Amino acid sequence: MPDPDIVVDARGHRCPVPTLRLRRSLEAAPPGACVQLLADDPLARIDVPHFAAGAGMELLAQEEVDGALSFLVRKP
Repeated sequence: MPDPDIVVDARGHRCPVPTLRLRRSLEAAPPGACVQLLADDPLARIDVPHFAAGAGMELLAQEEVDGALSFLVRKP
């Protein structure tokens, strides 16, 4: 897995805030950039993959790290 170019820490926020922060970061990122989202709202497990698929982004990884959900998303 590639290292993230941008890390978005949205722990402590409820959905849809983590997904909105991820979207803003991806919009500002150059093509090919990888953005890591950290979130602790369980709904992110559903929202983030759904957002990534709908926006044409590539979800590279989804795992739990230190009690938080971690998503690695690449902008095409």
